[in-house]
Amino acid sequence: MAESPSMPGRERFYLAIGTCFGLGLAPIAPGTAGALLGIPVFLGITLGTPYGWHTPLLLVSLLLASTINHLLTPWAISYWGCKDPKNFVLDEVAGYLMTVLLFRGGDNLLLTVLWTFFIFRLMDIIKLPPARQMESLPGSWGILLDDLMSAVYAAALLHGIHYWQPAWFGG
Repeated sequence: MAESPSMPGRERFYLAIGTCFGLGLAPIAPGTAGALLGIPVFLGITLGTPYGWHTPLLLVSLLLASTINHLLTPWAISYWGCKDPKNFVLDEVAGYLMTVLLFRGGDNLLLTVLWTFFIFRLMDIIKLPPARQMESLPGSWGILLDDLMSAVYAAALLHGIHYWQPAWFGG
């Protein structure tokens, strides 16, 4: 459904949040577009706060994205009329934040951002078991947990790449 001028304010607000301010409405790869919102969150925390605050603030951001995902899931399912709406992309942001929470290696922040984003999206698309099976869980759990599991796989792969090829991260 597209936003219309007659759409109630609450519905517009939910649509804005659930699509990550419209990123999830991209005609191609809405999940990848939605996950982009995680990058400024990560960079804002990394560049705007003292090092000791990075982990707690990333964790709070992850919990906030996950909680909002959980709260808006019933609305999203009703609004788009399917179990896992492709335009509802808060789970992608949570997945990216989980990835950077678990992996922040490398000397070059830009390379780290690019690699974490690319590898997270790759793992989320591939959905290695049990991520694929987690999609069948009911409601928000099925929408969110496959992305968080893919983030765990992404972080593990990133740690391996960083160990064997540190130059890829500027190290």
